[in-house]
Amino acid sequence: MEETNWDYFDSDLTELILSHLSIPSIIRSSLVCKSWQSIITSSSFRTRVLTRKRPWFFLYGQNNVFLKNNQVFAFDPESYEWIKLPVSASLLSKDLFTGSNGFCFTITPENFSFKPVLSDSWSQTSPLRFSRCNPLLGVYDVPDKRSKLPRFIVAGGASFIGNLVDLGDRLAVEIYNPNQDFWELCPPLPANFRPGNSSQWLCSALFKRKFYVFGIYSFFVSSFDLEKRYWTSVQTLRPPGTLFSYLISLHDRLILAGLCNNIETSPSFVIWKIDEKTLEFIEMEIMPQELLSCLFDSSDEDDRFASLKCVGFGNLIYVFNEEHHKHYPACVCEMSNYSGKCKWRRLPSLPLPVNKFHKIVSFCSNVYLDVVRNN
Repeated sequence: MEETNWDYFDSDLTELILSHLSIPSIIRSSLVCKSWQSIITSSSFRTRVLTRKRPWFFLYGQNNVFLKNNQVFAFDPESYEWIKLPVSASLLSKDLFTGSNGFCFTITPENFSFKPVLSDSWSQTSPLRFSRCNPLLGVYDVPDKRSKLPRFIVAGGASFIGNLVDLGDRLAVEIYNPNQDFWELCPPLPANFRPGNSSQWLCSALFKRKFYVFGIYSFFVSSFDLEKRYWTSVQTLRPPGTLFSYLISLHDRLILAGLCNNIETSPSFVIWKIDEKTLEFIEMEIMPQELLSCLFDSSDEDDRFASLKCVGFGNLIYVFNEEHHKHYPACVCEMSNYSGKCKWRRLPSLPLPVNKFHKIVSFCSNVYLDVVRNN
């Protein structure tokens, strides 16, 4: 037929067709007609999309002098393009912006707020027991049908008494229960993480009901049992020659990704699979050297890799350079859920203009369609 009459398709077929669109196209499609909006806002469509869509990569640039120069970029792997997201006036006044598993968070000494990543509507929680700066955050589901929202765990970060850093801080860990709007105080981070206890020096990963904390440069690792509420003993996880690394939770495996300095070859970016029971590691993949070279243009061997950062989720691992002079170049490693084989690709350049930032916040997260319901 020269023209397609969508009325001939039943709702299941229409749902299947719409689910193959990228998320920005799905959101636009919800405005076409009431029938499509009903399909797109249904729970069955949301479940279908979640099983198909890969997580997005977010970069939030903060300028400490000119707040209006702050920018948020999101990379959609389905359409393989960057999207420049609007920066609301309320976000400009926040001390911390980060995200995890479908949610964005802001933290100030006065409040803790969250929202779905594509929504403009913030929800504010009751105050944290300990105000803090640059903590680790995690989002996990609980087997509670009464709760439509997951639990949020906040760990570490420098805490404050008034406007002064609390030198006696016990590296507080708190879990937020949205049903009761209540923060539960949990056993603190092990003392090994006290030096540099913020997200600038630590990373975290949720895997099999455990919240892992890992020292990017110290290589200390410990996990918090989310059901029994205890920390395991601190161990060291450092493959030979590793300069720094990041612990990442993918679909069915725990991954360590970082820069390795081999004597015989130039530094390389390596991915290891981690046995969560024994913490033994097996080398899986090495980034192609020509791709690693594209992330840098400095000839100073001492610090040329210091600006390399890594985040990941689902089956994607993103590696990028947070220096401004190259407009934050990045690449992605897509890992097969079955064979474990990797496919490396360079990401397109960020949409111009790209401002100069004093701090870059990055995270990888699923994108939920709750924003369609809200709008």
